Amino acid sequence: MVRISEFQMKDVINISDGKKLGNISDVDINLKSGKIEAIIIAGTGKVLGLFGRDEEVTISWKNILKVGEDVILVRYKDIAEIKYIEE
Repeated sequence: MVRISEFQMKDVINISDGKKLGNISDVDINLKSGKIEAIIIAGTGKVLGLFGRDEEVTISWKNILKVGEDVILVRYKDIAEIKYIEE
């Protein structure tokens, strides 16, 4: 089992190009089944986070390929539209 706080600390990596999408900011949970339906990655802040945020990225649970110790590998098809986090 994994706690949500531990889950949120993992980097989310797109396997299509190996780039970091960000970290999980929230999860969608189906209240009837108790299962996670999707993860949500917050958009990066603009100008030191003072003037809004980019759009969130929502990834369906079926597109999560592997949850590792440090990273979560996902398949995200709209890679041309994502603004990746630069390190």
